[in-house]
Amino acid sequence: MPGRGESEFLAAIARSAGPVRGTGIVLLSAFGVLSAPGDALPAALGVFALVLVGAVADFGPRGPALVLAGVRVAAVCVAQAQLGGAAQWPLNVLTTTAITIQWEWPPKVTAPVTAGLLAVHVATVGWDGSAVLRVVVECALARLAFRLLLGATRRVDALRARRAALERAEAVALERHRRDREYLALLHDTASATFLVVAVNGRDADPAEVAGYARRDLELLTAPGAAVGGDADVGAALRAVVERSPLEVEARWAEALVPVPVPVALALVRATREALLNVERHAGSGRARVVVAARGGGVEVVVSDEGRGFDVAAVSEHRRGVRGSIVGRVTAVGGYAEVTSGPGGTTVRAGWPRP
Repeated sequence: MPGRGESEFLAAIARSAGPVRGTGIVLLSAFGVLSAPGDALPAALGVFALVLVGAVADFGPRGPALVLAGVRVAAVCVAQAQLGGAAQWPLNVLTTTAITIQWEWPPKVTAPVTAGLLAVHVATVGWDGSAVLRVVVECALARLAFRLLLGATRRVDALRARRAALERAEAVALERHRRDREYLALLHDTASATFLVVAVNGRDADPAEVAGYARRDLELLTAPGAAVGGDADVGAALRAVVERSPLEVEARWAEALVPVPVPVALALVRATREALLNVERHAGSGRARVVVAARGGGVEVVVSDEGRGFDVAAVSEHRRGVRGSIVGRVTAVGGYAEVTSGPGGTTVRAGWPRP
């Protein structure tokens, strides 16, 4: 199947070859009429009228235009042989016709048509070896130019197709990378965080508490995935996260929150859940405060506690809780997130869109 460049090139040739032929032959024939002897002028004008009819046909379908182009060449050759005048008129009409049909038709059509036109020229005007050679060479060059241009458009189409394939592959790789990142963040939010509690507390870990963590983790890992497109009520989703938290949460909500894209809502909900899990597991405090407000046509969520806090700069690059599950997750969807912490507690601020 031809590519876009090849199709556009062939369409341009189909539109322009006939009009170029018709216009060129009208101009050449006008000079031919002017070169005709005075007593032969009426007959020359009659041939010129036929040329005009053929020129009109050159703006129409290719089949009738090709037939009239042949009739036109024969008429000019016959008229020139009988009327006298400049011998270049029939030769110029012949070469213009032979060259332009090379662009419109395949060789199996152009070869016999060109041979027939040459035979008419030789029979009416007489043998001229240089004229025959000129027609053959010009037709070969016209065909060669057409093939070179066609090959160039095909190479352009191949390059376009290759670039499109690379862009698709890159998009797939980016999407796969995003999903892998999201999976790793979710994994940290669930099973790995629960394992961390067990590893830190060792035998002192409360089995009932660990079992509760595991049940919630299982629910999150087996929950149906969110839709890719559309908007979501981020306020309702955040309320569900707060209500399911075992912490004592003081929550404040904006009266009206605009819906946000589903990936944004998912990122904010999971970042908020991760912040509450950090309070529950690491802050040493059973209380947290959540403020949800409308900001700049979007939403902002602030989760704070009054726990022991930690040094944000000292967190290992291999720990994903802050960088991946909160900051990285929200910034990946065009939002913003920051975590500040100290001896007086920790504050997580996340929102969308990025200012």
